[in-house]
Order: sequence, then structure tokens, then C-alpha cells
Amino acid sequence: MDSSFAEAVGQPPAAPAPLRSEPARRAVLLGGAGVLLGAAGCAGGGSAGPTAAAPTGSSSTAAPSTASPAAGSPSAAATGGAPAGLPAVTPWVPGPGEVDPDVKLRAVQLVEALGNWPAGGQGVAAAGARAAALGLNPGLAAQAGPLLPAADRAVLQVVYAQYGGLLADSASVMVVCRQWTAGADGTVAEGGTTVDVRLGRAQPRWTVTELHPADPGAPSATLSAAARAVLTDTRILLPPAALADVTSGAVHDSVLRAMLTLAQAYTFQVTVLRSGHPLDVFGTDRPSDHPQGRGVDVWQIDGHTVADPATDHALVDGFMRAAAAAGSYNVGGPRQLSGGVTADQFFSDDTHHDHVHAGFTD
Repeated sequence: MDSSFAEAVGQPPAAPAPLRSEPARRAVLLGGAGVLLGAAGCAGGGSAGPTAAAPTGSSSTAAPSTASPAAGSPSAAATGGAPAGLPAVTPWVPGPGEVDPDVKLRAVQLVEALGNWPAGGQGVAAAGARAAALGLNPGLAAQAGPLLPAADRAVLQVVYAQYGGLLADSASVMVVCRQWTAGADGTVAEGGTTVDVRLGRAQPRWTVTELHPADPGAPSATLSAAARAVLTDTRILLPPAALADVTSGAVHDSVLRAMLTLAQAYTFQVTVLRSGHPLDVFGTDRPSDHPQGRGVDVWQIDGHTVADPATDHALVDGFMRAAAAAGSYNVGGPRQLSGGVTADQFFSDDTHHDHVHAGFTD
């Protein structure tokens, strides 16, 4: 996420583990992106069914969270149980080192409540009741979009919640999730999305004010060589919305080539590329790199969460410097680094405590 003032300087005008579609599905994407993108990259899409691997929680490994369900969550599916025929999911909980963890948890609990339901729980009205059970505006269900596909039952696994912006009285939390749905006939489909959840300070807890789900572009019939290489690189782990961004052809090759360069030395999990990110640098009217297809955020490197204080600083700092060497003009992360080509090439703030941001020019 590029919320720092430094990022605007020099900017051109305006659940299964690992978190990615399986290599076989990516291979099919390369052969016919127009046919399969809805199944592999869009929320509520229609792949043949869930994978056997366990969903990912907030820890720095691929294992699901084993923490107790968060208090107040009305969704049975988000507490480890699952409707028949759907994979078991676990509630996401903030890991070590998170800044203002309850802000993230508030956003996540709403997404989990909206995206999980048993038979009879489908539809906007039922989703609104689940939001109300959390003490939130039931009208938010009308903004849930791809979290509420037409399905008899659904389970949703939050993979990570990353800040899109954190100010004194407002915040953006980008909630990355995967979702499985079942029709009345038992047919299971796999999808997922990223939701930009907006919050405002309130008592006793922050409140959710808006939802902005990802809206990836349509799949492209022709992809660049860099896009095709990213789709087949097993060291680049893409969530559904980011996968859809790549297959749409809307991510600039400068970003894709840098990701491929980084993958020569690291395995990393992407949070967001283009869709599901605030349009502007949070709290400003300056366009963000991400909606222009010129940014990438990474929340996990070589299996270690960026926010976790136990993660070796040298690992994250080395990744940041490698991103700069790969062409990023603006690299943000949990620590302020020195030695950039320009005075503001590196930056740090609370928003970037949980990820590495790399922005690129055309």
C-alpha cells in the first residue's frame, strides 16, 4: 500500500496453502484465460472444487490458525466447522507485531460474517443480519458484492488482512480471502476476492463504514511474456484478486519483471497488485500506484510474515533493497532504510509495518 507522502514524490501523473491457484490451473489460464479466469480469480467463481490443502491463517507458516474464534462472530462456518461438502475454515486472528490489531480484526470479522453461511443463510438480507449481530450497519451487506454469490452454502477463509491506510480516526484494511460455495445440488465452486474495508474510530471498537470489493478486469486473450512467466512461477504466490489482475493484462510489465527478479532469490506472498486497493494514497487525493497497475504489496517472504517481530530484519530489509534494485522508485516497509538512489526511495510508517510496497513508473 502506498499511503506515505514520500510515495507521491516523483510519481508519474495520473486458504489452501500456498495462496495461489494450483500450477495446473495456471497452465490452463495460459492456454485459455478467457475461459477460466472466472473460476480461478473472481469471487464466487466456478472451479471444479476446493483443494485438499489447509487454508492459511495469519501465522508466518502455511498452517491454519488454531486460535479460538473471535468473540461476537455469528458465523458457525468461520469457527472451524463447515457445511457438508465444503472445506473447514478457521477465523483469522492478528499475529504478533500487528499495529492496532483490533482494527484489522473488526474488518475481518465482518468479511467472515458476510462470506460464510449455512443453507438458508444466503442473500443480502441474511448477510445484513449477520453484520447487525456484530453491532455493524446491516446496510453494509449491500456493498458486499462478490462476497455474496448466488449459492446455497458458503465458507470463507481470510488469508491476511493488510493495512491500506491507518490514520488517527480512519483506516483501510485490505482483507484477502478465498471462498468456497455449494449449490443446492452439492456442486462446489472455488473463488475469492480482496475487500478494501473502510473503518472509522468509535467506542468501544472501531466501526466499518464502507466496503470496496476488488473488481478485476476481464481476462485478456493475449498476455505479455512477463505475465505468462509470473503465472507459472511457483515462487510467486498470488491470491485470487491478484491472479485475476495478472490474467487481465492490467499489471504493468515493470511490476511483473521485478516480481520475476525477486523470485530468483525469494518465495513471497502477494497481498494486492491492482484491484482491491484504495484508488488514492489513503488520506490524500493523490493517485495510488496500485490501481494504475504499477504497484505490488508483499506480506510474507520465505514463509515469514513481514509484521512478525521474530522475522529476521535482514530478510525483509534485503527484500526491500532487492525491490529497489529491480526498478522500484518507491519502496515502503516496516523500517526506514538508507542508501536509496533518491532521498525518498525508501520510506516507512505504521501503514507499512505489515508489508513491503514497491511502486514502479511506466
